[in-house]
Amino acid sequence: MLKYDLHVHSQYSRDSMASLKDILRTAKEKNLNGIAICDHDEIKGAFKAMELVREFPEKYGGVVVIPGIEVSTAKGHILALGVFEKIPPKMTPEETTDYARDLGALSIIAHPFRKSAHGIGYIEGAGADAVETFNSKSITNGANKKAEKEANRLNMPKTGGSDAHIAELVGQGYTKIDVPDNTADSVISAILQQKTVPGGELTPYSVVARQMGGNVIRRTKLLFKRQFHEV
Repeated sequence: MLKYDLHVHSQYSRDSMASLKDILRTAKEKNLNGIAICDHDEIKGAFKAMELVREFPEKYGGVVVIPGIEVSTAKGHILALGVFEKIPPKMTPEETTDYARDLGALSIIAHPFRKSAHGIGYIEGAGADAVETFNSKSITNGANKKAEKEANRLNMPKTGGSDAHIAELVGQGYTKIDVPDNTADSVISAILQQKTVPGGELTPYSVVARQMGGNVIRRTKLLFKRQFHEV
């Protein structure tokens, strides 16, 4: 079985400073077969990462990058894997999953029951293809267990990811995938066929707190810059 982290953020996300090179290097060091770069409402990072793998096979060869995005819907966040254009934000979850399907992408409800992290709060009726049932950013495992229970009830495919916003956390959450060959298309097909086993370890609270503090500092600096330019 291959091992993928299907929820990674790079410097192209507004709340992350993880460089693509650091992300790929960490994935390689942790023996991941692949990752999905899922920046907030942006796909540039994913394509830049794919270019780096092609340009530097001696450094990053063996790590497959699936182009993804984490869409900010009107109710919370939904991942889409295998995207080659941006999905507009602010639509309903149902409109977002329909849009992803029209693009030929796989939609995954991210951390559905983590209210502090823009979980949409439900699964049934959202129209998604799969559910993220392990997200390592959860401070406790309650939200993950609730997502897993609901996914089992609905007989839906399950995935796991780190939701890493710093490179050192890549691989903290993962999905083991029973797939014949290591390509993005094969991985997506295997997810739809429910040939996955999510797993990982929760991110230590100290690391979550450090990241939250960094986000506050970045938002403060951005606000200051905006006010300065307006004066």
